[in-house]
Amino acid sequence: MDAGITVKLVMALLMAASVTSWYMIFQRFFYFRSAGEEMLDFEEHFWSGVDLAQLYREGNERAADGEVIIGVEGVFRAGFKEFSRLAQQSDMDAEAMLEGARRAMRVAMMREEERLEKHLPFLATVGSTSPYVGLFGTVWGIMNSFRGLANTSQATLATVAPGISEALVATAMGLFAAIPAVMAYNRFAAKVDVYGKRYDTFVDEFSSILGRQAYALKSRQREAKQ
Repeated sequence: MDAGITVKLVMALLMAASVTSWYMIFQRFFYFRSAGEEMLDFEEHFWSGVDLAQLYREGNERAADGEVIIGVEGVFRAGFKEFSRLAQQSDMDAEAMLEGARRAMRVAMMREEERLEKHLPFLATVGSTSPYVGLFGTVWGIMNSFRGLANTSQATLATVAPGISEALVATAMGLFAAIPAVMAYNRFAAKVDVYGKRYDTFVDEFSSILGRQAYALKSRQREAKQ
């Protein structure tokens, strides 16, 4: 509390960055845990042999109740909705139907990845800049300590030590803010990569199913015309 106004401002900034980053760390932790559980539950239900139309209707019912459907189920719903829409057009061939569904799923997947990456840029910024902000506060405090020697007759360690120790607190606070942010960013970035690959895998697998259904649908339509 005896530090200069500049060092105090630096400490206040680092404290605010640390508190905010910890809030985002906990928020991301619970979000990723929830997203992982929902992904496992949906994939288990999806591969249980349930009818895809029934699975889509179940999602509609939950959406009507106000539930926000995200994650891999959101990717599924985007692809199935587009596929169903294109399937109603008699002049649409199977390849076009499949490609349209894949585009819709890719767009939905990009939105899901944006949700997963939320707050990560802030954590990266705190992790990379906080040590330098703390170092600035330390250098400024040390400058003031040595400047104060001009007003003393004897320059001793006891004279400058209090000011230097106060200034070094800024560096410690910078590290305290940076280290958790860097560790959290690295872990969450790895999870985003893992979830993104699982989304890709699901899109490929679901596209195969839709491809079979598209060719079967067009085959039945040709037979009906004959």
